[in-house]
Amino acid sequence: MAGLMSRASAIMKAKISKLLDHAEDPAETLDYSYERQLELLQNVKRGIADVVTAKKRLQLQETQLEQSVVKLDSQAREALAAGREDLARQALERKSGLQQQLQSLDQQAKQLEEQQAKLEASEKALSAKVEAFRTQKETIKAQYSAAEAQVKIGEAATGIGEEMADTGLAIQRAKDKTEQMQARAAAIDELTTSGALEDFTSDQTELDRELGALASQSQVDKELAAMKAEIGSGDKQKELKQ
Repeated sequence: MAGLMSRASAIMKAKISKLLDHAEDPAETLDYSYERQLELLQNVKRGIADVVTAKKRLQLQETQLEQSVVKLDSQAREALAAGREDLARQALERKSGLQQQLQSLDQQAKQLEEQQAKLEASEKALSAKVEAFRTQKETIKAQYSAAEAQVKIGEAATGIGEEMADTGLAIQRAKDKTEQMQARAAAIDELTTSGALEDFTSDQTELDRELGALASQSQVDKELAAMKAEIGSGDKQKELKQ
């Protein structure tokens, strides 16, 4: 049972694959793949932009902290000169805390630098691949279009295409109907000539036509007899004169 189900599943997949193959347009598939690659490339570029933005913010914070460190150092010196060691200590403690923050920011900035370098290398490699794919895509599309045109021309020339096959069937049907009509016309002519087919366009019946033919024959016989008599009379007169 499992084997039968597996075989049925394989047959269904094969049929679906065949249907998809007929429905798939290579040009559309290639264009879609190219668009997807452009989207990925755009995502990488946005990632680089985000990293650069974050790095700029860190640099701005570092600048502000460095200015604060310089200011606190100056304040500590002023307080100590004024005999306020307690204030000088507070200023130096705050300065130490800011210096620790600066070290943390510096490490984060280095990490962002490394991440930016990796993303830029990836963007460069991906951009080259996308450009190569674009060139290959256009080449394949041109080759497919040329092959498709060649197939259509070949089908039209050999008559194996669906449209040409339909045209061939129509021509054959027209020939068959023409031959049938010609045969029918010849049969009607033959029947009409032989008198087997009555001419309904005439007022005369078949009997009328037969009687008319007899009358015509009788008239011919009479004229022929008269001519024979005239010729005979002429011959007798010639004999008498001799």
